[in-house]
Amino acid sequence: MIDFTGKVVLVTGAASGIGRSCALTFARYGAAVIAADMTEAGGLETVAMARDLGADAAFISVDVSRAAQVDQMEALARERFGGLDAAVNAAGIPGRMSSTLDVDEADLDHIYAVNVRGIWLSMRAELRLMIERGGGSIVNISSGGGLLGAPGLPGYSASKHAVVGLTKTAALEYASANIRVNAVCPGGVRTPMMEIAIQDPERAARIMRGPMGRLAEPQEIADAAAWLCSDRASFVTGVPLPVDGGIMAN
Repeated sequence: MIDFTGKVVLVTGAASGIGRSCALTFARYGAAVIAADMTEAGGLETVAMARDLGADAAFISVDVSRAAQVDQMEALARERFGGLDAAVNAAGIPGRMSSTLDVDEADLDHIYAVNVRGIWLSMRAELRLMIERGGGSIVNISSGGGLLGAPGLPGYSASKHAVVGLTKTAALEYASANIRVNAVCPGGVRTPMMEIAIQDPERAARIMRGPMGRLAEPQEIADAAAWLCSDRASFVTGVPLPVDGGIMAN
């Protein structure tokens, strides 16, 4: 059985979607939860839901692309909770639809600021805390677009490939410190953002092309992340795990 009783878990992007499901899953497993997000209302709602489950929980407003704000997140974990045992980095943005030829440079910079620099800054803070703790586990939310091409989303796909690279590199660098680093690579997930995306019939057909013919529920992604963070996956590190209904097998 997965058990995080007495553990402290940080989740970025916790105000909605995958991040919220991750935060609440860890709360159900007994963890104290730090919910980080730019969206205060959603983040506070996640914290209230976690507390309803009996968890100690706190919200911090963080733009993960800004080092000073991520440093404040690190300080909260250290000073309020005494350290960190596990983290899920779910904060990310898709960017606007475009071809590789037509991608907007400013949009590309913004995608990389959040999806790549934001993951790296978050990992840097988490690694420092986990080294102090004597070990831990990090899960980065990448994407199927980090394993395959994603026509119409070149910046997003490139950024999610970068997340996989960061994940594998950190896994190799910090295995000797008893820190495991993995990635979850979802296919389409039923989130508010995805509900808007699938209103475009062409995009909906591409998203739903997997063998199982449906979107994942956020809870299905959270379950994979919780397993990877848990002692049940104690010999798993450096893995980009597809949770995509069989798309990678097709």
